[in-house]
Amino acid sequence: MNCDPTTDGDDRNGVGLGNECSSMEIFFSGSIRGGRSDRDRYAELIHHLDTHGAVLTEHIAEPDVEQKEAAEGLTDTDIYEQDMAWLRRADILVAEVTQPSVGVGYEVGRAAAMGTPTLCLYHQAGDHDCSAMIRGNDGVELLAYEALDTAKDRIDTFCEQHG
Repeated sequence: MNCDPTTDGDDRNGVGLGNECSSMEIFFSGSIRGGRSDRDRYAELIHHLDTHGAVLTEHIAEPDVEQKEAAEGLTDTDIYEQDMAWLRRADILVAEVTQPSVGVGYEVGRAAAMGTPTLCLYHQAGDHDCSAMIRGNDGVELLAYEALDTAKDRIDTFCEQHG
């Protein structure tokens, strides 16, 4: 068993990097079709989340995620059903909400309705204001951050609280 949180063992057949020392399953939500300008930030956050458990949606950070979905023949229905299955399975949801995205908002709303602990991260230097539907929802926790290390620190605390 590899319990070193700094390694990237892929023991889940391509689904999440998988930290074998934690049973926590994490749904990370970030914009795909709504814009990819924060993809590098997603990659860093996903890598950090992997130290806390298995990230079910690590593909969000891949630069060619849409092309891979198309190459695999995934339909919109396939993607919806896959994401909803992961969302139902997840212990927590962490969403980067700086880039406006209908899909991210939908996932956040569904997670909150299911009672899944939800942390939304909003980079204050972003080009858009954070949605009132996120800011005004008392079913989610929102962190407005400037430095990525601040977001990572809050992720650590959030995972400890809900792990």
